[in-house]
Amino acid sequence: MIKNLLFYLLLLVTFGCSFNTGSDFWTRKTNIQTEEGNVKISKLFKDNEIENKEFNPNIKLELNSEFKKNSFLNNLDNNNGLINFDEPLLQSSRFKFSKIENFNLLEPDLIFTNYGFIFFNKQGTILNFDKNSKLIWKKNVYSKKEKKLNPVLFFSNDKNYLIVADNIAKLYVLNLKTGELIWKKNNSAPFNSQIKVFKDRFYLVDYENVLRCFSVLNGKELWQVKTEESFIKSKKKLSLIIKNNKVIFNNSIGDITAVDLHSGNLIWQTPTQSTAVYSEAFKLQTSDLVSNESSVYFSNNKNQFFSLDLNSGLINWKQKVNSNLRPTIVDRFVFTVSIEGFLFIIEKNTGKILRISDLLNKYDSKKRNKIKPLGFVMGKSKIYLTMSNGRLLLIDTISGKTLAILKLDNQKISRPFLFNKKLFVVKNNSIIKLN
Repeated sequence: MIKNLLFYLLLLVTFGCSFNTGSDFWTRKTNIQTEEGNVKISKLFKDNEIENKEFNPNIKLELNSEFKKNSFLNNLDNNNGLINFDEPLLQSSRFKFSKIENFNLLEPDLIFTNYGFIFFNKQGTILNFDKNSKLIWKKNVYSKKEKKLNPVLFFSNDKNYLIVADNIAKLYVLNLKTGELIWKKNNSAPFNSQIKVFKDRFYLVDYENVLRCFSVLNGKELWQVKTEESFIKSKKKLSLIIKNNKVIFNNSIGDITAVDLHSGNLIWQTPTQSTAVYSEAFKLQTSDLVSNESSVYFSNNKNQFFSLDLNSGLINWKQKVNSNLRPTIVDRFVFTVSIEGFLFIIEKNTGKILRISDLLNKYDSKKRNKIKPLGFVMGKSKIYLTMSNGRLLLIDTISGKTLAILKLDNQKISRPFLFNKKLFVVKNNSIIKLN
């Protein structure tokens, strides 16, 4: 009797741990399902008109850009560019953890290092994986009371340190190789922004629209820049880039600000929204800022796409594109996807729309109105676009046609990440790996 009980317990431990949501194991690989849907500019737009039809759909592109290296490693300009990735994506596996609250609102990202990748779970435990997806170490610096607040973490790193900020106003640095805590401090307001590391400093924005510069080594605040604060806090994660000795960032009311990298002195500030809409700032969703050469590109859910001069903040051009997704610049083209599911290709110097392709024409109107694009990356020959219904669209870059729809989940997933010949997405209770 006792031997039989021990035998069954052994079986449970051996075969059950991979499917336990609190385990440190990946699930077995499963085949990825392909879906079959019910499967479809004029240059003068009316004010606030959202473009929902194709334009020049038969134009074929020629891209001559070199592949971008280390596109997800502390990318200071946020431009992921063209990535040397063209894997078949036949199987998937998952690393499961306890469900993260507010995941869909705060948009935490999977962070990549020279050694692997990092994410976290519901209690704020940091999970560090190597390039083969093996868990190297995990670390939690929170008290029992803080763990109950379900902190959402934001990351950046250099070769030696992992910088962590969260939505409960904590800020700390760990040894990247060992997970050892280097220092920890409290901020006057929670954080909700990207973090950029440059040499021995890092930069981020808090909920009060304050850009802060800290020392990586000891956490000392070196300077801060306050911008106008809105009464209601936006849930959209804020963005910043570093280029030409400038830190350029957006705040929750749509202002784009550039300051000196070393001193924090103001260089320029460009408002993108009138004062009449400040009261609705919580509805504003601005894409990540992206820089290329001497320009900054971004868009929002108010049907506005901007190109700003990086040195002066003056508007180069403004186009009507309704998108809160991070754009990508390749060669002379800007690629973006609208909230309505259209791929826009724009000439980066003039703002001229070259082509609009309907990516969701395999869905009937009822289904497509219920789903939204979440983010995309550009591989060797395909664009990989994630959707709010847990699907991944594979799009031919040259023609703009949707080639396949892969079913990864039934719930909202993150934008895709490409690393070590694998595609990753995250959701509120797991990391999903495709290869």
